[in-house]
Amino acid sequence: MRIVKNKIFIGDVAVKDIATEYGTPTYVYDENKIRTNYRRALKAFSKHYPDFRFFYAVKACNNPAIVNILRQEGAGIDAASVNEIKLAKKIGLGGEDVMFSGNFLSDDDIRFGLKSGVIFNLDDPSILPRVVEFGKPEILSFRVNPGYGKSNVGEFVTNAGPNAKFGVHPDQVMDAYRAAKDAGITRFGAHMMPGSCITEPEYFSFITNLLMDIIGKVGKKLKIQFEFIDLGGGLGIPYRPGEEGLNVEEAAKQVAGAFKSKVREYGLKPPRLMMEPARYFVGNAAWIVGKVHSIKKSYKKIIGTDIGMNTLARPAMYGAYHHIYIDGKEKDPREKVGLCGQLCENTDFWVKERELPSTIKEGDIVVVENAGAYGFAMSYQYNGRLRPAEVLVNGKDHYLIRRREEFGDMVRNTSVPDYLKKG
Repeated sequence: MRIVKNKIFIGDVAVKDIATEYGTPTYVYDENKIRTNYRRALKAFSKHYPDFRFFYAVKACNNPAIVNILRQEGAGIDAASVNEIKLAKKIGLGGEDVMFSGNFLSDDDIRFGLKSGVIFNLDDPSILPRVVEFGKPEILSFRVNPGYGKSNVGEFVTNAGPNAKFGVHPDQVMDAYRAAKDAGITRFGAHMMPGSCITEPEYFSFITNLLMDIIGKVGKKLKIQFEFIDLGGGLGIPYRPGEEGLNVEEAAKQVAGAFKSKVREYGLKPPRLMMEPARYFVGNAAWIVGKVHSIKKSYKKIIGTDIGMNTLARPAMYGAYHHIYIDGKEKDPREKVGLCGQLCENTDFWVKERELPSTIKEGDIVVVENAGAYGFAMSYQYNGRLRPAEVLVNGKDHYLIRRREEFGDMVRNTSVPDYLKKG
């Protein structure tokens, strides 16, 4: 995004033109920024550990156009569900290009995963007996919870440590791999999730050392040669103005150093090093373009827009911060105001006090940044307010990549018994 003569552009397209052509609210993605983010990170990690690959955690943003961009760049897919495996297949990826990292899997989940030939990444060893009842994965890993986790976007998304729902306790990891080996599985990897939106490079080397001490002992004792070690995601972006971003070059250097040292220490055959970010690729590459519909002056001055918690759930769910711009007015004087959406919920009052232009009026264009990760993917229907459109920008070109929902989408798949239609 850039501001030229006080007008906001995404790529080379004015947000006013996007609002006019596609309506509001609309998610807008910058293809070139996604590619730049990916290439920056891949260059950094591959430089320090050449046998490296990214898998894209598709749950963050599952539009097929966005997923195809990352497929073109060489990413595999980290799938949290059967439908995400199907999405990977739809764009031409399958088998060991897909890691299935679902948790609390059903029998149907397991059967489909086995049929798909994907990498099985089990969140808990208790699932293993049901897996081998239906067949043996070609390659299997366990998701290890190393006992520590970190999040720069709130404790609700700390995906490791004692309070996280994910991963195998360190004391259970040896037995988990022993059971898998006894079941006849011969190819192995290992996985963890270090946390969420981490911008401190030294944390990644710290957590890598923790995982490798657990996995190294397993490999040495059970004589397992791990084909890959997946360090999960967690590569962070800054959300607030003035926040320092992740030095991905330094993070890669520290991770690779720790990884190679532990591989030598435990006598492991050097495995492939993998990570599965999403936020780092797409988070700062998308914006929501909305519109001011009314201005309420009551106990507070509240700017009423069509961007609500159903459009962007993160602020209401866990107090996440997203910076807000007003097209054409960024140079105007400021005052503290609130901002809310159109839902009949007080949690839809998702900005209580923010310094925004004092000249805001009805019809102004609102732009919310850093909306690419866990934005549209977490949107939902409520109060009859339906999901927004999605648009992809590539320089001066722009494409509708998901149409705006209509009333028919709200009642699709519903039915009314005949007796309810009477009198």
